[in-house]
Amino acid sequence: MSRRYMIFLRAVGVSLLLALAPLLAANFVLDNYALTNARTEMTAMAERYVARGENAISSAVAILQKLHRNTAVTCSREDRQIFIAAISELGYLQRIGLVDHNGVRMCIVPDGPIGGEAILPALRPDAPLVGIGMLEQQFLGTHVAVVSWNLGNSNRLFAEVSPAAIAIDAGPEYLRAFRRAELRLGNDVPWMSVGGYSSELADPDQVITVELSSARYPLKAVVVAPRTAAISLVKDLKMIVATASAGFALVFIGIGVWFSWRPDSEADDEFIAAIKRKEFIPYYQPVMDIETGRLRGCEVLMRWRRLDGTMVSPGQFMPYAETTGHIFEMTRLLMRQTVTEVGELYAENPDLKLSVNLFAGHFDDRRIIEDIKEIYGKSPIAYQQIVVEVTERLPLQDLELARKLIAEMQALGVRVALDDVGTGHGGMAYLQKLGIDIIKIDKMFIDALGTDDSSTTIVDSMVELADNLGMGIIAEGVERMEQVERLRELGVTAAQGYLFAPPLPGKLYIDLANALTAGGTIRSASEDDEEAA
Repeated sequence: MSRRYMIFLRAVGVSLLLALAPLLAANFVLDNYALTNARTEMTAMAERYVARGENAISSAVAILQKLHRNTAVTCSREDRQIFIAAISELGYLQRIGLVDHNGVRMCIVPDGPIGGEAILPALRPDAPLVGIGMLEQQFLGTHVAVVSWNLGNSNRLFAEVSPAAIAIDAGPEYLRAFRRAELRLGNDVPWMSVGGYSSELADPDQVITVELSSARYPLKAVVVAPRTAAISLVKDLKMIVATASAGFALVFIGIGVWFSWRPDSEADDEFIAAIKRKEFIPYYQPVMDIETGRLRGCEVLMRWRRLDGTMVSPGQFMPYAETTGHIFEMTRLLMRQTVTEVGELYAENPDLKLSVNLFAGHFDDRRIIEDIKEIYGKSPIAYQQIVVEVTERLPLQDLELARKLIAEMQALGVRVALDDVGTGHGGMAYLQKLGIDIIKIDKMFIDALGTDDSSTTIVDSMVELADNLGMGIIAEGVERMEQVERLRELGVTAAQGYLFAPPLPGKLYIDLANALTAGGTIRSASEDDEEAA
């Protein structure tokens, strides 16, 4: 029997199996996906709570250390003024003061009742420099934490950390509505609790629990959710699968016929020929400053324009290009075309940025460094104008090597952006280990701005994270003016999307750039409508 018939018969066999038992297989896969996804999301929630707690404690300790170094360690009027300035400096410290050997307040600013009760345990001879405790005072399930600093003279400086420092409601909506999250201090002393779900009477097999401890402080985050909440993520898919099993069988039979009679090298030959004919071309999507309306640069996107002029969407060829390795030559082709098409524009406008997308395989060896040097080294486009975008779509195989390659790029002057933040494999690990310069907020979060509190909270957290780490931030997929207004409120200054302009061929992008850099600003369709009205 020929190989073609074998492929065909195997496809028919697989199709029949899928037709006979689709629900069982689909339910198993979808349930596991939902549970794994839920655990991942809950772990991310726990990481956010622990990070918030660590940051709040570390910042408070740093303020108290600074006061000690500056000898602001008494209840004098001058020192109390310094305490007030320190509160203003950090923002979420609500009070600073002194306690005596027994942990009783000696003074506090802003002024409040002193009383005679102890807010800290009595000082022991072997007490550490830093102490952490909780007050009875709380707000919306969040207690006020007390961080103390041993002055070595039987007195201690202390700072009360506002609940706002850790009061976030993280996580996707399908879990957030059912889960309970807690941040605990020391021997399970509650600091923060959000969500009303109780697992005490539930079957342990029907409960998902994630615990995460801080490596720096006695902090532990616990996130608990019912298994049914996770499964609800895929309930609609289960219904679709139940009615589509026959369709799956027909599709696989069709694929079997196609693979049986299609020459093995046809697809590859077509791709290689398209690369040689330079059918893969750059399109440029403008990145705008949403405060000034000025052009900041663009993201270079790949398009396939066949000889007959028809365009092939990236979704139809990018997965194949990446799995076969053709993406490397296609990326080199794209970069060379950017030099030819927009090199003169970028030479005349040194502040414009040019973002080039790379995929995980580009970070497996040093070839990408050599490509950047060879193509842009003596071109009109300076290294400082180039941004390479690392996508989370596929995982990086060797983070250490990727970090070294990124460091080499940054040494040249090239900046590095993390694309699809929050939707892929890397997440916080990429931000911590790769030395990223720019965060790009994925369109899925922008779409829900103003209508979904969780998306707004996530975007707000990304902006805060970018500020804390000294990173730039760009919003992707902006399509409505109200999204721009909300992004401005959150502190985002750069964005791209169809509200401003779709991906443009080189000539149109150059025309737009010349118009904007000549003193104009880009206008959205909604603004033009309002003016006409």
